[in-house]
Amino acid sequence: MGAGRAIGLLLGVAADGALGHPKRGRPVYRFVQAARVLENRVYSPHPLAGAVHTAALAGGVVLLGVAAERFGRRGPVLQAATTAFATWAVLGGAGLAVEGTGLARNLETGDLDSARRALGTLDPRCTGDLTAIAISRASVETLAENTSDVVVSPLVWGAVAGVPGLFGSRALSLLRGMLAKQSAGHRRFGWVALRLDEAVHLLPTRVAAALTVAGAPVVGGDAGAAWRTWRRDTAVHPSPNAGRVEAAFAGALEIRLGGRTVYPHGVEEIPVLGDGRNPDAGHVTRAVELSRVVGWLAGVTAAVLAVLAGRRGR
Repeated sequence: MGAGRAIGLLLGVAADGALGHPKRGRPVYRFVQAARVLENRVYSPHPLAGAVHTAALAGGVVLLGVAAERFGRRGPVLQAATTAFATWAVLGGAGLAVEGTGLARNLETGDLDSARRALGTLDPRCTGDLTAIAISRASVETLAENTSDVVVSPLVWGAVAGVPGLFGSRALSLLRGMLAKQSAGHRRFGWVALRLDEAVHLLPTRVAAALTVAGAPVVGGDAGAAWRTWRRDTAVHPSPNAGRVEAAFAGALEIRLGGRTVYPHGVEEIPVLGDGRNPDAGHVTRAVELSRVVGWLAGVTAAVLAVLAGRRGR
């Protein structure tokens, strides 16, 4: 069964790249709609209400994934098809590339207002007063973090746990993203989802950072600098996950990330990652290319892991 899962993961990655990014045509759009409806009904500024919300949504899609996984085990072809559809349904690589390319284009043409609006759909920070350099920095940071969250993490968990892993990982990322710009009460509501999301992404972020090192030369980057920055600067970042892949991207592209960042809930002084120059539109374009490379490497890695997991399960 490992071979069927591996083929399905690769087909799903290929479908994500080939079919583009129909925002309203994927199940993730329906999931977000359902999450908002349920939140309106159960919301209370208390972790218990958030736990109910998270259990109903993430638990529900995991159970759906269990049913799909059992259905696919009737044969290798069926398993490959089921896994391929589930992989395509949750991956966000194509959408991330579209958004990143748009950001780079706006920066190149000097349309900073459009760049700020586009960045605001991807990142929870306040974007209204950002300069071109600050937008470029934020763009690379969000491309790096989202490459891990919406591409590498689902593939890693898909390789290990099949369709339930694909669905559960992506569900937690979506829930965290929905809570990122909310009030202090919403952050208490989302405490369980945020902690689960951190735990689920502990391994994938390390895989994403390692693949960034491996893929850096493909986009003209520096693999050695990516490795050194990842190992040196990760510890100073406040996030146990995001800092790893952001540091690797900074080293690979030979730029500096981090610094003063304004969020709706306050100002955070993020330690500087990397020791290169300030990023510009060209670095955002290269970050998009690096994100694509990491995505394909993650697909191959996930396929290998799926085959190995299948052999162990015999």
